[in-house]
Amino acid sequence: MTVKILAASLVLTVSTLTAANAATPVRIDQFGAWDAFSYKSDDGLSCYILSAPISEKPSSVDHGTNFFMVAHPSAAEYVPQAMAGYDLRQGVPMTAVIGDRTFTMFTKDRHGWVQNEADQPSMVQALKSGDKLELHATSKRGTATSYTYSLSGVSAALERIRKCK
Repeated sequence: MTVKILAASLVLTVSTLTAANAATPVRIDQFGAWDAFSYKSDDGLSCYILSAPISEKPSSVDHGTNFFMVAHPSAAEYVPQAMAGYDLRQGVPMTAVIGDRTFTMFTKDRHGWVQNEADQPSMVQALKSGDKLELHATSKRGTATSYTYSLSGVSAALERIRKCK
């Protein structure tokens, strides 16, 4: 799973930074099911945590590489984000379920973000207090998919990237 997470981390960094200021992410540490990374850009040091799903449904389809991350850009609060290994159906939101909380996420291409930015701190708090994250999405082809992520280690990982500034 660590190789998959490292590969996903590199894809994430390369896809979100311009070629002029792209830097290779540095793995800071691992905390349970979560890895912490940092990278330098023209905007300063940015950090994020990342985890791969422990289960994917339906088992009959190719899911590609999926992961859930929480970024901590140099000048911002925590930003939860889902990254799918396939194109998502535009206009159909993802849902993230943590305990008794449900968060709606808007989608673009292969990514999902919390629809209401004001809900990001609540989602991060739910991640810290929950046992698992269930993510439900719809592929561009209309296939309903779901992923389960362990939240083991997420609090320690978030604390670590909070300090990486």
